[in-house]
Amino acid sequence: MPHDAPPTILVTGKSGQVGFELRRSLAPLGRVIVCDRTQCDLADPDGLRRVVRDARPDVIINAAAYTAVDKAESDEATAFAINGIAPGILAEEAKALGAMLVHYSTDYVFDGTKASPYVETDETNPRSVYGKSKLAGERAVMAAGANVLVLRTCWVAGVHGANFAKTMLRLARERDALRVVADQFGVPTTAALIADVTAHIVRRHRSTPVVTGIYHLAAAGETNWRDYAAEVLRCAEALGVELRVQPDDVQAIASSEYPAPAPRPANSRLDTRKLRATFDVHLPDWRDGVRHLLESILA
Repeated sequence: MPHDAPPTILVTGKSGQVGFELRRSLAPLGRVIVCDRTQCDLADPDGLRRVVRDARPDVIINAAAYTAVDKAESDEATAFAINGIAPGILAEEAKALGAMLVHYSTDYVFDGTKASPYVETDETNPRSVYGKSKLAGERAVMAAGANVLVLRTCWVAGVHGANFAKTMLRLARERDALRVVADQFGVPTTAALIADVTAHIVRRHRSTPVVTGIYHLAAAGETNWRDYAAEVLRCAEALGVELRVQPDDVQAIASSEYPAPAPRPANSRLDTRKLRATFDVHLPDWRDGVRHLLESILA
């Protein structure tokens, strides 16, 4: 592709939180083809190859995934088909076309027992089916020998789709009390930030081919789920929302008090120094993202 020609960018998962934002962030860069599950079923390998070959993209961004963490425990075959096998197919097709692939992964590839934020080279040890399927996807794309970027992120929330922030906002309006886990730590990261950083990387790639590999992408700072919930409610109050549960009244509980089919990492913090240094990006504090998210949701 000549560098003065606008690229063709194929995006999977247009109905997801990140896919929705990618339509906005990528629009100025070239021709963007977005597809949802009905147009591009990641569980259908032959159909997936056809979509890529028909589009002949210069860049593929895989924003589609099986994200039902608890359901995956009893639906392993589907989780692995979508999260583990399909990304490898996209990487093979990208290599055949000479295209770049951007693939999103997760903090769930780690077991969450490390005391400090995870770096890209830390040993993976997923404890859930979801985490194992996402790790399989990482390994498949890296093994294909294509021009691949894996962006691991955590605690994603967007304007479009269901997420923790929206759930807390709804429950604080409906209930008289909120009890939220306080012993799991991570970084709330907006879908808008992920999409904007992705667009920045794609833009840079046109002039200087990017360094392939795995990168951690998350907002700055850290928190736990209870304090995240309280911040969501503070922002909502500041925007004039009437709440039955006040921010300071959100009760902290232990993970053991909120059992779930799939184990969650106690530490989901991701060290982003490699991404920031390689692509010269500034990652704002997670609270800024929460404020922007609530402003958009409540607009």
